[in-house]
Amino acid sequence: MSVREKFEFELNSAQEELVSLSTMAVKALNKSMDALMTQDVDAALEVIEDDKDINQLEEFINDRVILLIAKQSPVATDLRRLIVTIKVASDMERVGDYAVNIAKETIRIGNQPLLPQIAQIQQMQKLAVAMLHQVIDAFVEEDIVKAKEIAELDDQVDELYGDVIRKLIQAGGENPDKLGQITQLAFISRYMERSADHATNIAEQLFYLVRGQHYDLNK
Repeated sequence: MSVREKFEFELNSAQEELVSLSTMAVKALNKSMDALMTQDVDAALEVIEDDKDINQLEEFINDRVILLIAKQSPVATDLRRLIVTIKVASDMERVGDYAVNIAKETIRIGNQPLLPQIAQIQQMQKLAVAMLHQVIDAFVEEDIVKAKEIAELDDQVDELYGDVIRKLIQAGGENPDKLGQITQLAFISRYMERSADHATNIAEQLFYLVRGQHYDLNK
């Protein structure tokens, strides 16, 4: 195997690991919300426990990429790909962290009857997960058309987030005894909104990878 072939093999392996990391993070996000909806504390604890696997894989990807940069002195296009791989891995690891945070709020809520605003948070989840799936497909295919669509979905998530927060504030005034859960649902909404933001970050990284320029897709 030539030096170039070995480099390509290592780079492709890092990107395959990135896809695995992304799958794990999205699975954790879904599992944390499922735990919330079913008020399953055991499932929430599993999300928290499994996060170490996501963290370890992100560290492994980073180490592999840094070693490639150090040993191979990659040309500009390859260097962009390696840097983007690290940044996307970081974004996905953060999604895993938000899943953990949702799991922790789920444990705090316990078996309290869930407030009706939960339905809109579920809508946010569906959109955020769709964005994350789409952006990873776009990344693998280097499809910037798919990536651009992410920003439009992010606007929908932001609108839902604003509406949920307004309704939770109103509910707090009407039901002061529910302030604990209202606060926890507000945090969960924020974690879901931030997960969608990370999908947009990845879309922007893809534009940089393909075109060599930075774009702000939220404008």
